Amino acid sequence: KESNGPTDCYAAISQVDRLQSEPESIRKWREEQKERLEQLDANSRKQEAEWKEKAIKDLEEWYARQDEKLEKTKASNRAAEEAFVNDAEEIFPGTEWERVAQLCDFNPKSSKQAKDVSRMRSVLISLKQAPLVR
Repeated sequence: KESNGPTDCYAAISQVDRLQSEPESIRKWREEQKERLEQLDANSRKQEAEWKEKAIKDLEEWYARQDEKLEKTKASNRAAEEAFVNDAEEIFPGTEWERVAQLCDFNPKSSKQAKDVSRMRSVLISLKQAPLVR
């Protein structure tokens, strides 16, 4: 395949000619620049390796904390479920509103992050004070 430009052999010769024809100061600057870039690359690779090690360590710590939280949540949920089941078995007539009050939080200032349940709270309180007649 023929091309109009120089082939690889001629490109190498032109490169040598260019290097021989450039002044000493430019050649010296080019070598210093090459050394500086190699040093920067080495520092960059070293820093990248340190960051990767730190990221792996942080990720392992995060997973350990998440597992610990998950185990605590599971234990707490199991205990709450057991208490709920034990309370559900003790049904006596006339204790319906006490059971509702245990399940509901009637303190409006207790949870800032939850949804607004003030209307439901007011409905339950009004039903407790004046129950529906069947």
